[in-house]
Amino acid sequence: MLKLTLPKGSLGEQTLQLFAQADLEVMKGAREYTSTIDDPRIEKVKILRPQEIPTYIAEGYFDLGISGADCVQECGADVVKVAELPYAKTGAGTIKMVIAVSNTESIAKPEEIRPGSRVTTEFPNVTKAYFDKLGIPVKIFYSYGASEAKIPELMDVVVDLTETGATLSRNQLKVIGVIGEFPTLLIANKDAWNDPDKKKAIEEIKTLLLGVIEARGRVLLSMNVAKKNLDSVLKALPAMKRPTVSSLADEDYVEVTTVVDKKGVNILLPRLKGAGAEDILEMPISKIVK
Repeated sequence: MLKLTLPKGSLGEQTLQLFAQADLEVMKGAREYTSTIDDPRIEKVKILRPQEIPTYIAEGYFDLGISGADCVQECGADVVKVAELPYAKTGAGTIKMVIAVSNTESIAKPEEIRPGSRVTTEFPNVTKAYFDKLGIPVKIFYSYGASEAKIPELMDVVVDLTETGATLSRNQLKVIGVIGEFPTLLIANKDAWNDPDKKKAIEEIKTLLLGVIEARGRVLLSMNVAKKNLDSVLKALPAMKRPTVSSLADEDYVEVTTVVDKKGVNILLPRLKGAGAEDILEMPISKIVK
């Protein structure tokens, strides 16, 4: 039913992992860029550069795809933004588009960039709009990669994407401004979105993907608690919502289950035991569907 396109390159690994965890594993075909997903809702899968994906979706070559908000904004593609997917090339979070200059420069903020400066970037349209808004005329040069390596010998300023800034720092560059934060997006073709059958399939896939993301970093805890200790255990127990309390065959005990953040669970478990919880089980979660 759906023609799907997914990104290759730096965003690709995290995307393939997400689809696998959503039970939508991408199986590569004989040709490098053609893949399949064993799911009746997905007719075909193509792996492409994220910069191309918004345009192809807007033109109707694909119904659904994943790309960065930076790519959507750069090409001005008229697509439906179905959902934000809070991951980038190294894991959870979003990516920033920043302005950087050589560490030797005295410039401390974008407003101090000299008119006529040479700017290298893979995002000329976003960059031009930004400097036009600042009222600073600059010369923009499209970069085919390794933009940071062009400073300061060939260029004066770089506009680039970063998660941590580590690559810029290694190249003796300093960040002096942030154009914006750009999440990864699940985007759809407008005609596909307006087709009831395709929209239903898109919404179901969105639910699976967001369910995986919601479950990341969380675990399910189950424990037996004597009724006399229930209040103290519940007070010690953080939860997404109210914990579930279920009756047991032993009338003096109840079972308590809840979802908690994995981070800090090693501190939480001894506290629960100290509050009176017994037979505590910690279990991984694959999806949380709200």
